[in-house]
Amino acid sequence: MSTVDSKPWTFVTSHTQVLLCIAQDPDARLRDVAAQVGITERAAQRIVADLIESGYVDRTRVGRRNRYSINPTVEMRHELQRGLEIGALLDLLTRYPVSEPKTRRRVFSSLRAGTSVESAGRSRRQI
Repeated sequence: MSTVDSKPWTFVTSHTQVLLCIAQDPDARLRDVAAQVGITERAAQRIVADLIESGYVDRTRVGRRNRYSINPTVEMRHELQRGLEIGALLDLLTRYPVSEPKTRRRVFSSLRAGTSVESAGRSRRQI
């Protein structure tokens, strides 16, 4: 095992990973988010509660499920990133801007249906 592999750290925190999961699928169950991020469901619940309390995420009840939305204009918390909005970071780490969730959902739906990224992107521009 090399030195690099012996230290299990990542560049992106669990909070950011959860935000990225929500950006990709606002209707995601926390159980699924936890599995994707590699944390417990309880940890995912605590992180989402933190994000809601800090204003990064809004939760809306839809039937028996929750739908999450990201507030991309909320500034990052660390002093070194003061004045930078979380949406810019999420846009950098995702393929489609957080500010266009309906478009992104349409593109992801197209991808699930077997449409190529290029044709899905063209349909996005035509909208």
